[in-house]
Amino acid sequence: MRPLLSISVFWFLPLALMLEDDSPSDCVPRRYVPYHSSAARLFHEEGVSNYTVMLLREDMKLLLLGAREALFALDLDDISKKRASVRWEVTPQQKSDCHNKGRDLETECKNYIKILHKMADNRMYVCGTNAFDPECDFLSYENGKLTREMTREDGKGKCPFNPSQRHASIMVDDSLYSATSMNFLGSELVLMRSSPPIRTEIKTSWLNEPNFVSLAQMPQSHQGDDDKVYLFFSETAVEYDCYRKPVVVSRVARVCKGDVGGRRTLQRKWTSFLKARLECPVLGSQLPNIIQNTYRWCDPHNKHWSQCLFYAIFTPQSDTSDLSAVCAYSTSDINRVFAEGQFKTLVPVETSFIWVAYSGEVPDPRPGSCETQSLNLPDQTLHFIKDKPLMDDIIQPIGTKPLLERKGAAFTCIVVNQVEATDGQKYHVMFIGTEDGTLLKAVNYDGEMFIIEQVQLFQSPEAIKVLRFSHVTGQLYAGSDYGAVQVPQATCGRSLSCLDCVLARDPYCGWDTDAGSCVALSSTNRQLIQSVRDGNASLCPTADPVHVVSRSFLPGGSVKLVCPSLSNLATTNWEQDGRLVASSLRHQILQDGLLILNASDPDAGRYRCLSLERSKVDEYSATVTEYQLSVKGQPPSPEAQRDGPSAVGLQVVIGLLAVSLVALLAWNFYKGHLPLPWNCGKKKRGKSYQSNGQEDPGPL
Repeated sequence: MRPLLSISVFWFLPLALMLEDDSPSDCVPRRYVPYHSSAARLFHEEGVSNYTVMLLREDMKLLLLGAREALFALDLDDISKKRASVRWEVTPQQKSDCHNKGRDLETECKNYIKILHKMADNRMYVCGTNAFDPECDFLSYENGKLTREMTREDGKGKCPFNPSQRHASIMVDDSLYSATSMNFLGSELVLMRSSPPIRTEIKTSWLNEPNFVSLAQMPQSHQGDDDKVYLFFSETAVEYDCYRKPVVVSRVARVCKGDVGGRRTLQRKWTSFLKARLECPVLGSQLPNIIQNTYRWCDPHNKHWSQCLFYAIFTPQSDTSDLSAVCAYSTSDINRVFAEGQFKTLVPVETSFIWVAYSGEVPDPRPGSCETQSLNLPDQTLHFIKDKPLMDDIIQPIGTKPLLERKGAAFTCIVVNQVEATDGQKYHVMFIGTEDGTLLKAVNYDGEMFIIEQVQLFQSPEAIKVLRFSHVTGQLYAGSDYGAVQVPQATCGRSLSCLDCVLARDPYCGWDTDAGSCVALSSTNRQLIQSVRDGNASLCPTADPVHVVSRSFLPGGSVKLVCPSLSNLATTNWEQDGRLVASSLRHQILQDGLLILNASDPDAGRYRCLSLERSKVDEYSATVTEYQLSVKGQPPSPEAQRDGPSAVGLQVVIGLLAVSLVALLAWNFYKGHLPLPWNCGKKKRGKSYQSNGQEDPGPL
């Protein structure tokens, strides 16, 4: 969907009614995995919260975890094993000063770790809010011990004062790039580099009430000076200030790594700062969706920056919508807007000013380019970028639409991994965290969004605030306020049959016919059955017969036959003795089984639960469970006992029993144990018993 070129570019027509039943927003995960069966490894330490900063040290086989007033070194293979930890608490005086400034003693006047990066000398650089007085330090890990060096560096402009304020940071060649506040009130928000020091102007045309999301480096040259650093954020749009209510939009900004500021104009200020609006169009949204998290993906086999992608999560800014989206952007498209696009400028209209596309002459060198050293830029270029850092062009996502739209719990963070399937194609698997503590595993197959599974990572709903992925361990690491969780990227063992394995369409997994199990592609060299694009399970061998479970019932009672669902995309049918069971008041087909109310003799028989799932090429049926249902106290009919003796065998057994009974009676008659029928009247009358067990006194 192309944006309108007028000032109301973001006011989309309400097209929600046009959505079809198979709208991407209704994308259902094929499998739900509850917490108790997710096989996650959890780390939580009593009295510690906010496990929201992670640093993978694959060289040390460690996960460095920053929390409230604590840092942990965890085993990368099993994060439930703590190798070392160090506390970083505020002093009573710092806590008192913070409280005297009007901050909450228990929640705000603590030290929340917010920054944790690796240095070139193998140490870590760490910063915390420090009771609204940010401070930074160096951290080292040697001989199984985590040590803080107590350097007490000033953290203003590096780390936020307020633990709840959004921020972003990245370490590039031991220089910290940070997007955060510079003052106690959080009103001076800047993008800053620590060394050599440089920052943005405090002007609304540069940053206007921003919420920072992430920073990413993009190497674009062999020399390094032309490398770019990208900042993703949202802010109140200055170009739409004619509306009654402030409009928030998503942005990407760019600065040059070699920028050291201007000689006279913009001294110690960015001379390369440009920003542009990011679009992630969602049908039915009347306001722009707001960026929440990004992930930079670059092909490890193709080092050129133009092939890199940015995956971004967007959520609505309106309370009336619960639709989250994922959009992907090409770095070359972003760079093209900054290198070739038009700028915006303020022009007077009657008694006010509006932002319009700049149609005048653009100075040379072009503002925002990195080819010329910033100290050599002419004042004309510097004045231009000081007043006009905003681009007129809007950056559209790949395909001009989201990869994924979904209603429900808001998306919070994302990581992406590339997997090569058995068809030789490479697919991008997205792992998406949500605010209710679930993890989505999804792939976009040629425009078709397919959610493989949704896993509950935490026992109670906990927003996932950070996600990391290790190529070394093949594990995902998620952090929340409560704790940190580790889960594998490949969960092939959840599929117990070839049909289930193939229909899962998981590029990590395939069916091994020799082993008779669903295994990870990386774990074997054998040819596996897999069909991720189409879900074609025609090559699967015939499944083994299902074990028949015997059940019985009392007439007039109720009985439930359990049938666990193999897939949320499948439908369930029940058969009784080969006939389809229709849902009725007495026969209620539930999500997990069949409930028979007021059961009677006709309800006895052989029941089979069938799972029917349609892929892109065919519909497949699988027997999930099978029951032999009989009335208590009555043997099942011979027809129903298909797995029992044959009819001929039963006749032989009955014949032998009859012969034995005749022989037994004859022997008893011969011995006199039983009277012959014609001698019954000659016997002396004796005692007889009624059916109630009482003696019969005989005739009166």
